[in-house]
Amino acid sequence: MLCDICGKNQATVHLTEIVDEQMSELHLCENCSREKSLQMEQSFGLSELLAGLSDFGKQVDSQEKVKLTCSSCGLSYENFRKLGRLGCSDCYVSFKKYLASLLKNIHGSSQHLGKTPIKATKAVKAKSELQELKARLQRSIQLEEFEEAAKLRDKMRELEQKEKEKL
Repeated sequence: MLCDICGKNQATVHLTEIVDEQMSELHLCENCSREKSLQMEQSFGLSELLAGLSDFGKQVDSQEKVKLTCSSCGLSYENFRKLGRLGCSDCYVSFKKYLASLLKNIHGSSQHLGKTPIKATKAVKAKSELQELKARLQRSIQLEEFEEAAKLRDKMRELEQKEKEKL
């Protein structure tokens, strides 16, 4: 299949767009797809979206924008807004005041928590449940609720046994 724009080269990129239940297809060669992607980015780029999100919580006055630059790489806040990318790890510190709301909007948190393997997550949950049971057991003993304390003790033993079986 030939490129729909130039008609010369083999189409390697195939775009399908559905608007109001009408489907249109565009078949592009590599060169035309690059040009088309640049045009699309200029009309609606990711960087503009990120820049809009970064200003969501706080407005930056124009004088402050001029002053905001990264001390390590020299990237200005204005260039970050245009590019949608930070220059280095120190940019996070330099633009911290304005990145916090952006990160929170994108990731749901302004603090990186990382990922935890499922087995580790289950082990942590079991440990916290065991600690909660121990605290409840201590309260039951102090309040002299010995029947409740015996039930809690049995639950704790059951949990500990399940954990041993998993290992």
